[in-house]
Amino acid sequence: MEKKQRINCTVHSCAYNNQKKCVCELEDIIVAPCKNCNTGNPEDESMCGSYMSNQ
Repeated sequence: MEKKQRINCTVHSCAYNNQKKCVCELEDIIVAPCKNCNTGNPEDESMCGSYMSNQ
């Protein structure tokens, strides 16, 4: 049986966020590094590259 991962999301400004379930509705996401950053801190070095504004 294949285990499927769940991508939780609390970024309300993203078009893919299901706010009722706090889950990303994309089947998969791209994790991308922040530009010009090499601090070793996850908050600085990775972000959702699939983000799209819902505005």
